[in-house]
Amino acid sequence: MLDPHGALIYTMVIVTGAESRMGATERNIIGDIVGHLPLFHGFDRGKLGSHLNDCAEMLGREDGLEATLAAIKQALPARLRETAYAIACDLVASDGSATQDELQILELMREIGR
Repeated sequence: MLDPHGALIYTMVIVTGAESRMGATERNIIGDIVGHLPLFHGFDRGKLGSHLNDCAEMLGREDGLEATLAAIKQALPARLRETAYAIACDLVASDGSATQDELQILELMREIGR
């Protein structure tokens, strides 16, 4: 069962991997966010790799994106859904431009908060 920390990590994975396969740079960005946001205080960083791998595995399924979004929505309490969307927006904005794929993911993330 996915917990709120895992759901936020899954959110970052789908946003950073919207255009292509997630590489080392994206993994490092996610690691930095997990290491610096107070929201992740108390999170065992040793679990980060398994969350990244589990999310990638889920996304690789036939219904991967839909299943991942459903898991995120189920695991996030209502008070963290807008936070997940804000993190997603920050990640998309971090490189100075947003692709159509990234914008579509943001739209899907916004729907989770409703």
